[in-house]
Amino acid sequence: MTTAHPVSGRESLGGVPVPRLSFDEFMAFGREALIRADVPVVITLPKGAHGLGREGVAERLGNMAVTLFTEPSNKQNSERWTTKDIQLREFFEDERYLTDPGTWNRIVSNIRNSPADVDAILGFDAGKLFDYRRTMNAANLWISHQGVFTQSHFDELENFNIALEGRKRFVLAPPGFWEYYPRSVQKGFGDKSQCPDFDDVDRRRYPRLAAKLAERRELILEPGEMLYLPLGWWHQAESLDEMNINMNFWLRDAKILRRPYVLGVALYTAAYRKVKGVYNYQPTEVAS
Repeated sequence: MTTAHPVSGRESLGGVPVPRLSFDEFMAFGREALIRADVPVVITLPKGAHGLGREGVAERLGNMAVTLFTEPSNKQNSERWTTKDIQLREFFEDERYLTDPGTWNRIVSNIRNSPADVDAILGFDAGKLFDYRRTMNAANLWISHQGVFTQSHFDELENFNIALEGRKRFVLAPPGFWEYYPRSVQKGFGDKSQCPDFDDVDRRRYPRLAAKLAERRELILEPGEMLYLPLGWWHQAESLDEMNINMNFWLRDAKILRRPYVLGVALYTAAYRKVKGVYNYQPTEVAS
């Protein structure tokens, strides 16, 4: 069954409503308290936090080596993405990354080792908020074009995702494992569902998933907003505008011990990627 969805708007689009906080409320509540609450929340950032924008990012980090992810433009694709290193400037300037109808291209770069660049991109001091330079934490720059789709999966880290340019539509679903029909753990796909698109679910084939998705959340993350996504929550994302730029912070937390399937999959996947030489979100050395 395929469900059509709108491509604009600020409120929850379906399922359980997503709470919203002002930035002052977020600061008063505190990051740790939000993590303990363990539910997705959208936070509106201060209007004074303006970041660099596309041109500023290109000017400041254009010579930086980043990882280009490429995969077929098919939401049901079952193959692993391919990666290669390019200069960030190339992604902005080469129209092929935007116009090739057969592929989706996105940039991912963990720049936690360059806090000055992180703060410049965002327009505020992110270190005080997220302590992202601790071991296993990350500060990732994501850049993609319209239509790029991230298949359903879960993360083993707490996720704070900030939209800087362009909108992204998220579908979120509560923690669980067998209810989501995970793909092959042995091949490093234990964090991904056999049903890659939660908008297109065969309810006869995946009856447990259909029941779980009754608790789904849907939202469109607008520029100037931040999504808190707890570890172990399933989610998918789709870029809605010509250019999407996001920063997200992955933070380790002891909560993972209460979700042993998340910990087990994370440890195995990390080992699998190391043995197979699959990209594993290592920090980028930023050229001066």
